[in-house]
Amino acid sequence: MTIEIGGLFGILILIGDVYAVLNVVQSHKTLAVKATWIVAIILLPVAGLLAWALFGPRERQVA
Repeated sequence: MTIEIGGLFGILILIGDVYAVLNVVQSHKTLAVKATWIVAIILLPVAGLLAWALFGPRERQVA
């Protein structure tokens, strides 16, 4: 039984995209901001995930 690298990479991207979309939905941003991020993540899976990781909506950490 062999697992191809491409298939494994695709599964990891899918998991990351689902995680990103769930975080966007749970954020306290406006509906327009959420919709824009979700569309970007779904239409551009790798680039959208990277953009979300770098620039996506973040909640402030209260110390």
